[in-house]
Amino acid sequence: MSTPEGEYYTAERWQNWLDRLDEESVDLEDEDSARLRLNLQDDAVIAVAKIVSGYEEGDLEQEAALEELAGVRDIVLSDIEGQFEDEDTVMLVDAVQTSLVCVFYAAEEYVAGGPVEEGTVEAYVEAAVDAEDEEDLDAALGYCAQAGTLIIDGHDLDMAVAEDIEYGLVAEWVNGLDSLYEAMRDPEVVEEEDDE
Repeated sequence: MSTPEGEYYTAERWQNWLDRLDEESVDLEDEDSARLRLNLQDDAVIAVAKIVSGYEEGDLEQEAALEELAGVRDIVLSDIEGQFEDEDTVMLVDAVQTSLVCVFYAAEEYVAGGPVEEGTVEAYVEAAVDAEDEEDLDAALGYCAQAGTLIIDGHDLDMAVAEDIEYGLVAEWVNGLDSLYEAMRDPEVVEEEDDE
């Protein structure tokens, strides 16, 4: 079954979010900016969840699902250098992109080989924290992605596990996993023009 191009996510959709960020004054301490960041992130994660669900339901072959994921990944992880003059806006988009890296790895790993066979979401997150402490970021990302495969498979994510994580890459990746958890449970589209 062929999927029309752009059914899951488009470059135009991502650019609309970036344009909106550019129009608004982003303040990293502000609640409205935090909500906008979450909407930007969730919008992309929902596309990922729909692709994975399409694969699980047999609407997408494995290769097609991986191609769709790669397409969305290429859009949302594209270089934004020079797009924004405001440093807070750059930092916000960078944080979103960092969080999404783990989501894409998890989804691709799940489609390519299914969920990891043992362990819990929390155990993998804790292993990622330990790996980050040892400055082994590749291993940390791998553990977070494995946690993500379990989330896609229906395991719960208890965000209490994130409470003691110091700010860094693993904290951002777990933030992405939280979006993935919510999207797998309720993949509702985030309205681009939703101001509330």
